[in-house]
Amino acid sequence: MRRGKGKISIKTKLLGTIIPAVIVMVLLLILASYQVSKGMMEESASNLLETSIGNQVAEMEGWLQQNLASFEMVKKNIEGTKPDEKKLQEMLNQYYGYSTDYPEGIYVASEDGNIVKPEKSEKSAENMLDSVWYTQGLSRINMAFGTAYTNEKGENIISASGILNDGGEKIRVISADVSLKHVSLVVNSMVEMEEAEAFLVDVSDGTILAGRDSQRVYTQLNTDDENPLFAGIAKSVAENDYSTKEIGGYLTAFQEVSGTEWVMVSDVPTAAIYSDLNKLRMIMTVIGCAAILCIILLIERMVHMIIRPIKRFTADITKMAEGDFTVEVKAKGKDEIAAMGRSVQRFVESMRSMIQDIYHISDKLGSQADGSSKISREMYDASIVQSDSMKEMNSTVDQLSVSVNEIAESATTLAMVVADTKEDSVKVEEKMQETVLVSQKGKKDMQKVGDAMQNISASISCLEEAVNKVGAASEEITDIVSLIGHIADETNLLSLNASIEAARAGEAGKGFAVVAGEIGKLAATSTESVSDIEQLIHQVQELVKDAVEQSVNSADNIKESSELIEQAVITFNGIFENIGETSSLIQNMIEKVEKVDSVATNAAAISEEQAASTDEILQTAEDMVTQSNHITLNSKEVANDADALAATSEELERQVKSFKF
Repeated sequence: MRRGKGKISIKTKLLGTIIPAVIVMVLLLILASYQVSKGMMEESASNLLETSIGNQVAEMEGWLQQNLASFEMVKKNIEGTKPDEKKLQEMLNQYYGYSTDYPEGIYVASEDGNIVKPEKSEKSAENMLDSVWYTQGLSRINMAFGTAYTNEKGENIISASGILNDGGEKIRVISADVSLKHVSLVVNSMVEMEEAEAFLVDVSDGTILAGRDSQRVYTQLNTDDENPLFAGIAKSVAENDYSTKEIGGYLTAFQEVSGTEWVMVSDVPTAAIYSDLNKLRMIMTVIGCAAILCIILLIERMVHMIIRPIKRFTADITKMAEGDFTVEVKAKGKDEIAAMGRSVQRFVESMRSMIQDIYHISDKLGSQADGSSKISREMYDASIVQSDSMKEMNSTVDQLSVSVNEIAESATTLAMVVADTKEDSVKVEEKMQETVLVSQKGKKDMQKVGDAMQNISASISCLEEAVNKVGAASEEITDIVSLIGHIADETNLLSLNASIEAARAGEAGKGFAVVAGEIGKLAATSTESVSDIEQLIHQVQELVKDAVEQSVNSADNIKESSELIEQAVITFNGIFENIGETSSLIQNMIEKVEKVDSVATNAAAISEEQAASTDEILQTAEDMVTQSNHITLNSKEVANDADALAATSEELERQVKSFKF
């Protein structure tokens, strides 16, 4: 498939969208798994650390309680027997070396500074009353462990002491020194986690009693310590915050030792906890990458399988967009893409049928446009002939008007002459010669009038023929205009059908819609022009009808005048021939003159009416010339519209031929 510059395929878009989403989802899944695993490992490490430190504390508490119970038993034994000094010495000697935990045995000190201890004991009694064990023992009835300290031998010990109630007068304190070696052994050996460490802290003064780091033993915790672990532990101890937490990169757990002011602290590096987690993260990362690659490959194959038919459809649609509807869209399957392919195939078949119909319509429209153009040209030529005929008729009517005016003048003159003849009838004899001359002149004038009347009659005949030709031409124009109107209506229907088919074609039929719209406009213009032409022709026909009626009337009047003039000529001939008989027939002549007077008067009136009629005919002829010119212009416009229709038809045919079907 050809791709335009800057275009991105659907496959690229899908892969560019799905693959990053899958990668992000897998990474989020790995991250979530890592976080869950981290939380689980932290919780497991915390539980294991707390369990380890709990076991250490339980071991330590058991050891302390065991020794404390032994001390209480000795204390109760002494208090019960209330031995004297000798007996007390013997009893205390029994406990020297009795246990490795308190090898110096048990000793009793009184308020006067006297101390009773096993004979083999090397415990110093110096500053006994100020010692830790004595001062703390004075505050307790039951024996309990006090603050750890270093004895005169430099050994780290803790003393269990309490008031000895043996019934004596002096206040005495019984005490036993317990070595912290076992405590150190418990602290350093009972750690259940690799790389974990533990140490014991006396919270009364922050002293570290036991621990793996011998340099830290018997040092005090300080919040300003350079080591963030010990600084954080010092802060937690000072705040009595013994919850398990991460301090200075170490997971740290605290637990108080009951019966003492001690707190067991155990810590393990978080790096040691997360070492397995890091391995798990690496494994999960590798598995995630492999999963991403497999998913990407699977997605690529699936997208390829989905996009492949779309590519074929795209190639077919591209050909259709270029006007090639000979393509065959093949669609297999029952999915949406196959349904789309079948729909496209139906569209192609519909477009083939529609284009074929438009092609046939275009041919028919071209033929009709050619016929319309030919008819409009013939109508235009006929209108030109009609215009020329109307101009010729106008000229003829003008000449007729001149002739009628001359007849009217002659008739008027004749009437005047006849009137003078009647008045001078009594002087006919004297004026006979003049009558002869007048008769001769009258004969010539009557001959001229006869000739003029014949010319008028011929002109009227020509006018009548011209008017009849105009009427016939008007009827032919009416038929032609009706034909053009019918063609315009058919063109309008064809344009409407083409517009409907173009609308059904959607985007592909926009070009047809424009051409159909132009054809529709041209058909509407032709219809309007035809309507105007029909109105004008109707007016012309009415005017022609009036002209025909006027010309008929004028012909009848002229014919009557011609007959009268011919009769007058005959009469004048008789007068001229019978001039010798004028005297005897004077009375008859007077009667004839009276008749001539009546006829001349009628002729003058008729001549005046004919003059008026010729003026009306002349005006009508001028109106007909104007209407004929208007018809010529409209015919020319119709011819131009027919040419435009033919050009539009050719353009439609060219557009249709651009398609392959």
